Parts: sequence; structure tokens; C-alpha cells
Amino acid sequence: MSGVFTRPELLAKGVDDADIRRQVKAGGLTRIRAGWFAAPYARPEVVEAVRRGGALSCASALKLYGFWVPPGYPRTHVRGPKGAHGSFCRHHGRPHPVHTAVDPIALALSCAARCMSREDFIVVVDSVLNTKRMTVEDLRAAMDGLLDAKADRLLEKCDPRSQSGTETLTRVRLRARGYKVQVQPARPSGGHSDLAVGRLIIECDSKKHHLLDEAQYERDRLQDRKSLLAHRPTFRLTYAMVMHKWSDVLEDIEAFVRADRHRDRSC
Repeated sequence: MSGVFTRPELLAKGVDDADIRRQVKAGGLTRIRAGWFAAPYARPEVVEAVRRGGALSCASALKLYGFWVPPGYPRTHVRGPKGAHGSFCRHHGRPHPVHTAVDPIALALSCAARCMSREDFIVVVDSVLNTKRMTVEDLRAAMDGLLDAKADRLLEKCDPRSQSGTETLTRVRLRARGYKVQVQPARPSGGHSDLAVGRLIIECDSKKHHLLDEAQYERDRLQDRKSLLAHRPTFRLTYAMVMHKWSDVLEDIEAFVRADRHRDRSC
């Protein structure tokens, strides 16, 4: 995936030292530093991390794995070896040696817990849980010894059912304001919505959602219409609304709740 290999990794693939020397001479491999080699397709951020003597970690590694990382972490995040000084990411617990070019997920998350805001850390953990089909307890076990008390408490706010970063942000922000937020509640027309506060359905569209085909667009609007007939109005939030116009969104939700329109009147 990263295109960077240690000598032991190459040997395990059946590439012996003579092959390594030949490939370096022919340009098929580039020696980054002693015992570390890059293929032509190696990711530049991984090469940079190894050249600095560390491993790609934290937000950078989590992005590489394909998890959703909120904007605001543009630099290359590198975990250094034991005793390293300078601008390296650090994790909770005893120092781990650098054996791979990219840190495992658990180690990258431990670094992220110290580097990211609390809100952003919850977003990334939700993405890991949903993508890997893990429970919070699964992840807690995988991160044994890598979580401090603060990060462990944040795991209690995570939810593997969250299907997008904007959904996680909306849930976390509304709960922080004291709202009882349902996750993946059933829709009157079938299927599930992202979130709900009382009768108010909240759909949080990611950037990818806006690229969906016309059929999906039609299904979304049909669900909104059927839900309204069942007295379940829908707030459909775009990526930009959640990321850049949250104060406006919150103002509208609070206005809806103040009018007492979110309560179920069926009983």
C-alpha cells in the first residue's frame, strides 16, 4: 500500500540481498536509509516519514488507510523512534520501536488522540469502527496500553453506526448542547435516516453523496415526502453546512425545538 519496505519485509517476499542490490542499481528500488527501500510507486509522505527516521502515523496514516479525517491536518504526521526529539507525534504508553513504514491503526489512533481535537478524534474513531465493523470494546481491546484516561472517555462518545464524518459531527455537537439524538432511526417509509431529534429527521450528506445518481436523488426526496406525511419533517444538511455554516444549522434546529415541533403528539 505505501510502497516502502524494510529489508526483512523484502526478504519475506522472496527478494534476497542480491536482488535488492540489483534492483537498487537498476532503479527498481531506492534506498531511503539503511535497511529501508522505496518502490517507484511509493507514497511521498511515507518516504518523508522514513527519511526522518520514523513511521507515518496519526492523521496521515489514518488518511492513507482510507478513514475519513476532518480537514485541518495538512502536514505529514510522523512518529519517531525511541528517544526522538523534535516535531514527532507521540502516543500514550511506553515507546514503540519503528518496524514498519506506516503505523498500525491502533498506534496511529493513539497518536491522533494527542494531536487532534476531541471532536475530530471521535470522527476518525467512528470512521474506523464503521469501516472495520468493530465495536467500541473491540477497539478498546486493540488499543490496550495505548489509551490514556481522556481518550478512553472519548471512546464512550463514539458510535460504529455513523456512516459519515458529517453525521458524527452533527451527533456530537447536538449532544453537547443537551439534545437526545437518535442514531440510524427507522423512517416511516422504510429504511433508516442518519439522525433524529424527537420527530425531526436529520440527514447529513457527505461530499460523495452529492455525486449520487438521479435514482438515489429521487429515493431521497420520496423518503422526505413520505416522512413529512407521517409528521416527521426532514432537515437535510450538506457537507458545507456542517463544516462551515454550523451556527446557522444549530440556530434552525433550536428554533424548531423551541416551537415544540419536535415532540411526538401521537400519544
